[in-house]
Amino acid sequence: MTVYRTGRPRLRPTLRLRLALLNGGLLVGLGTVLIALDWLLWGGSAPLAGYGALTMLAVVAVGVAGAWVLAGRALRRLHQVTATARRLGEETLDQRIRYEGANDEVAELAGTFDAMLDRLAEAFEAQKRFVANASHELRTPLAVMRTEVDVTLDDPEADLAEYRRMARVVRDASERANTLVDALLVLARSEAQSGRRLVRKVAADLAAGAAAAATAAEKEAGRLSLQVTRRLDPAPVVGDPSLLERLAGNLVENAVRYNHLHGQLWVTTSTHGGQARLVVSNTGFEVDPADVPGLFEPFRRGGRDRTGVRGAGLGLAIVRAVCDAHGGSVTARARSGGGLEVTVSLPAAETTPVLAGTAAVRPVEG
Repeated sequence: MTVYRTGRPRLRPTLRLRLALLNGGLLVGLGTVLIALDWLLWGGSAPLAGYGALTMLAVVAVGVAGAWVLAGRALRRLHQVTATARRLGEETLDQRIRYEGANDEVAELAGTFDAMLDRLAEAFEAQKRFVANASHELRTPLAVMRTEVDVTLDDPEADLAEYRRMARVVRDASERANTLVDALLVLARSEAQSGRRLVRKVAADLAAGAAAAATAAEKEAGRLSLQVTRRLDPAPVVGDPSLLERLAGNLVENAVRYNHLHGQLWVTTSTHGGQARLVVSNTGFEVDPADVPGLFEPFRRGGRDRTGVRGAGLGLAIVRAVCDAHGGSVTARARSGGGLEVTVSLPAAETTPVLAGTAAVRPVEG
């Protein structure tokens, strides 16, 4: 077992000691100057100089003691910050300094420390929810597979058709689990690159990714008799093509999945003001505007029952992580009459003319 020493060493140049000694040094310097002036003005009177020296020593002693006491009171909150930091753990993140003194530097430090603890507590809670939801999502297909296998094996009259049915159920459940694992890996990869340089940065076009996503969703859109409208103007960017393709794919898949029979789907790309934009809108069920920000959290499915909708609820969470990794942003709004409109904005890549009517994308360093 590792033992950590939390006690303070007895002999160390603490800030309190240094402030007291600094005050004493200033008093000694000032007293020495006054005694020297007094010596010169009074012609070197020894008794008077002796009295001055004794007075100076008394003033220095009182000054050092006073500085020690005042510094201790001023630094008390700093000791409280230190003590709180030492007690911190996953189970004690609710502790705060809650400074109520003067609005000085110590108050600023205590307030900053409390704000940091608020962010840490929020991050821990989000992580707990994420792990719990991921465990639930993975446990469901595994439970389905286990149940199907056990029931079929325990049936002495099970024939080849029953075993084939069981195999199809197990295959579908394993595909669901595999899809979830793939989505979790993409989310982790995107979040790992958020706020840092992308591992891979090449020229890409949001229009191409949106076109591929719309084409891939044609079969499902046809099944629902959706009217799909594409307006895909060039939207050049620089980034990781695989992540950008997943971004467009998730938006289009969600727009189809949460649509209704004979609904509509709009996919638009453009470039304006140095930003490349991808906008995906769809008809569908009513979305409460207050619920829209939460849709970007992992395992959120827009208010529908968890077991009634396909997918793991990671689509928009991945979109947000990919946008963050590329230095962009994503917003959403509930459409009147039902459905959602999601807008992705990424820094547009510079383009240089090559031939009349064409342009080449030039990667932007950064």
